[in-house]
Amino acid sequence: MLNIVLVNPEIPFNTGNIGRSCVATGTMLHLVGKLGFKIESKEIRRSGLDYWPNLNYRRYKDWDEFLAVNQPPLQDMFFMSTKGKKVYWDAQFSPNSYLIFGAESCGLPKDFYERYKDRLYTIPMPGPVRSLNLSSSAAITLFEALRQTRALK
Repeated sequence: MLNIVLVNPEIPFNTGNIGRSCVATGTMLHLVGKLGFKIESKEIRRSGLDYWPNLNYRRYKDWDEFLAVNQPPLQDMFFMSTKGKKVYWDAQFSPNSYLIFGAESCGLPKDFYERYKDRLYTIPMPGPVRSLNLSSSAAITLFEALRQTRALK
């Protein structure tokens, strides 16, 4: 099963939209670290619509707990960042990939850039925009992983 991992997500509408995409595709959502909202908030319910009860998700207090519980192999972890040197469509996703995204305002935790520097991927944007919305980035990357793995038919 594909996995989306949000580290310190801040905006409930983004998390709700990502949750909705996860329900639509059978993808697991992992929420790691400090959330900028309450899971029970009306914004989550509004953006996730009535799909939120169908969402397969887990909550972790921090990155270490996420790693201990899931033990994801390094080759299955793909860290998405505007600082990535590799393009996401060059990633070789597997059916068990973890697509990892940082907070809307600051990206991944600072130590990830050195710790996982060989696993950083970006979505190319030749225009003047610095980054896309988190839920758009998650959807773009998720559907490329689904295309590669043919998980949806």
